[in-house]
Amino acid sequence: MLTKKQKNLLLFINKKLRNSGVSPSYEEMKQSLNLKSKSGIHRLISALEERGFIKRLAHKARALEVIKLPETASANDIYNNFSPSVIKGGLDNEQTNSDEVEVPVLGKIAAGTPVEAIQNEVSRIPLPNNLERNGDYFGLKVQGDSMIDAGIHEGDTVIIKRTDTADNGKIVVALIDEHEAMLKRIRKKGKVVALESANRNYETKIFGPDRVKVQGVLVSLYRNF
Repeated sequence: MLTKKQKNLLLFINKKLRNSGVSPSYEEMKQSLNLKSKSGIHRLISALEERGFIKRLAHKARALEVIKLPETASANDIYNNFSPSVIKGGLDNEQTNSDEVEVPVLGKIAAGTPVEAIQNEVSRIPLPNNLERNGDYFGLKVQGDSMIDAGIHEGDTVIIKRTDTADNGKIVVALIDEHEAMLKRIRKKGKVVALESANRNYETKIFGPDRVKVQGVLVSLYRNF
């Protein structure tokens, strides 16, 4: 069982590593917990290491590796507080008004095992009112459960803003080897691209940079109830 400060520090270290690939400094950790001195951080780090939650990497300054997370951590704690903008309702039966901007739905996207690359338009849906009208968007039907801990369920229709770049930690449509598309969280470090699931039952997939092309970034989703 971790104390509140131990858990908060562990989640802060995990988030920093996922976002940047670099461990936070002791000063950053001190500020995140609102402590007055770094000696308290040293004690917390030692306690986390003794309990098997983190590992200090030898011969590297500020190098920490998160081995495991507490079972009581929520999905939002683990996955960078991502909360999709969900538009509820019977999307399949929804009628659009003539003045609404429509988005083409281009088939299915895998949140799990890769499927065929993005297909041709199969239907159209209204663009959510909270999104800018001057962007280039498309929709995809989610297949699989590998992003469920990020609030993305099988059967949802995700709204993607078309772009060929994405910041670390963003959920993207990634095209692999020009023929397989996946909905994953992207991490780039050096010459390696990692595509992460938001489900502990799925492993992170590692690729060379020439094998992965970003097709767009997740901005919203529709869900039928």
